[in-house]
Amino acid sequence: MQYLYYLANASLTLRVVEYFSRNDFCVEFVTVINQFDGWIINVKTKSFVSVEKDKDIRAFLNELGIIYSPSKLISKVLSSLETGQPPINVMKCYKIAVVSHGRPQPDEIEVFRQSYIRGLGYCPQNLA
Repeated sequence: MQYLYYLANASLTLRVVEYFSRNDFCVEFVTVINQFDGWIINVKTKSFVSVEKDKDIRAFLNELGIIYSPSKLISKVLSSLETGQPPINVMKCYKIAVVSHGRPQPDEIEVFRQSYIRGLGYCPQNLA
């Protein structure tokens, strides 16, 4: 199963990543991308998720964000990451901020957030 969502800020993104890191889902990878207007999160599970668990996941994600239809650029980014290209290479090639890719890691989002805020000297709304 795959879940692709748009989230408005870092706090919501952290909640989603923590949700997938804490629960017993067989997560293959979680990709977190930051854009100037929000966050994109892509979650792929290793195996089939039961209908009931899928409904629970979708309810949780729908509460925090909206289903995301990727642009061609984001589709290429996600495809490149899924085929095993290193995130740093993908970022250089497509000029997209890939904050995290792989197992769910809330700390990577927090480090990115703090570094970005420190560099700007203030906290934009999407990093709140």
